[in-house]
Amino acid sequence: MSTAAHQRSPIVLEQMAPTHLADVLALGRELYDTSVKPYTSWSLSAIARHLDADASACWVAVDGGALAGFVCGSMGFDQRPDWGNLEWIASAPAYQGQGVASHLVQACCATLTAAGATAVVTDVESRNTASAALMRRNGFEEGVTVTLFVRDTSEAQA
Repeated sequence: MSTAAHQRSPIVLEQMAPTHLADVLALGRELYDTSVKPYTSWSLSAIARHLDADASACWVAVDGGALAGFVCGSMGFDQRPDWGNLEWIASAPAYQGQGVASHLVQACCATLTAAGATAVVTDVESRNTASAALMRRNGFEEGVTVTLFVRDTSEAQA
């Protein structure tokens, strides 16, 4: 075994806690393209809404002191209180392709199932093929395809 393998800590999943918020917020800001509609916001309140829910399914993957990834989910989707919602997931670039995101998806789904979810839903932006593949690998199937129509009001007045 190489020296590098000895120095690397095992990645551990932990339930997200307030002490993780700054790192989670920073990683989301690094990775999420909020110019792509409908993903127009990433904020502390987006995390807190899930973290503060009765059935919080928020997890972090930690490698020593470094954040390797996170997932934010909670019970309730649209008008379905019996459905879980996996809304946000990210893996730090150094950990992508190593199974971190799959472990986070599985932890989130297990938490939601234990809380009574009859289904877990997530949405993936159509150009995000990596996330779509991740969800398919973890048992998700496309259920509904919706096209979001956006009218830019600055152009409409011209």
